[in-house]
Amino acid sequence: MNPNNISDFFSLFWFYPETFRSFEWENLWALHLIWIAPLIILLRKFIKFLKNPVLELSLPGSVSQNNPWTYLRLIPGLFFVLAVWLMVIALARPQKTNERVEQYTEGIDIMLVMDISESMDLQDFKPNRLESAKQTATDFINGRFGDRIGVVIFSGEAYSLAPLTNDYPLLTDLIKDISFNMMDAKGTAIGSALAAGTNRIRESDSKSKVMILLSDGENNAGNVDPLYAAQLASAMDIKIYTIAVGKDGMVPYGVDFFGRPQMIESYLDETTLREIARIGEGKFFRASDGNALEEIFDQINEMEKAEIIESRYKETVDYYRVYLFWGIILILIWLGLKSSFFNNFLLD
Repeated sequence: MNPNNISDFFSLFWFYPETFRSFEWENLWALHLIWIAPLIILLRKFIKFLKNPVLELSLPGSVSQNNPWTYLRLIPGLFFVLAVWLMVIALARPQKTNERVEQYTEGIDIMLVMDISESMDLQDFKPNRLESAKQTATDFINGRFGDRIGVVIFSGEAYSLAPLTNDYPLLTDLIKDISFNMMDAKGTAIGSALAAGTNRIRESDSKSKVMILLSDGENNAGNVDPLYAAQLASAMDIKIYTIAVGKDGMVPYGVDFFGRPQMIESYLDETTLREIARIGEGKFFRASDGNALEEIFDQINEMEKAEIIESRYKETVDYYRVYLFWGIILILIWLGLKSSFFNNFLLD
């Protein structure tokens, strides 16, 4: 209902209990004056009694007792009480507030560079390293706001799976579908992966550009040196975080013919990943299980927070005009009745 439309003034909507409960009151104290009208009536009755303390007797069968028209003299008083109540409500300033919040962020451009080589199938993470990394990366994406995120996957070669985008549902679907058979080339081409990620993010005009490299092996494929690729990224103001996934030594890998777990030796080139992070002015992390991997992504999430600018727009609509309108109408009716044959108002 719009209090600016005169036609809406005549709706019973304004007098529903639900309507009153939905209001905010600018002058809440004024509602305590709701008793002023009954007090005025009692006061005038008391003054009349003091001036003329005569005990009125109503004899059985009297005209005043049997004539229902005598109750009409109460009508002006009723209009007066209602008018006062409506004016008290108007004084309390009933209103409704609509608040609109707009958030704006300049955002961060983030490129996730994920290893999908065969060694990511080792099972020191549950169910394996790749699936654990995929789930953690998905949680990381869903925790961002206003950032553009892209994905590069690599094994013996690198492939840009998703360009920078803030379409998070699309990104999570793409990550969910990552599998070992997406690439034929064997090995771990960390240098090529960094170069592909840099190529995707280098033309970004964002104030903050980040690459997160997640790998469990040493660079043994591709034709780009990892440290040289890191230097190129650093020259383009791209910060690099590196995450070494997995444990060194014997780790589980599948089961044998009799269902017994098989063990295979795992080796991780931590030195290269540390140097890449140093060159990229980022940070190196070591994740030995799924919980540690989640904590690492949480740390990166906190370190790379975009500044969010929030604007609030508050619109307040007053509804006191409706109640003031009806209060004035009832006062005019009261004055008209008081000047007519109902002239015994209150004092009778």
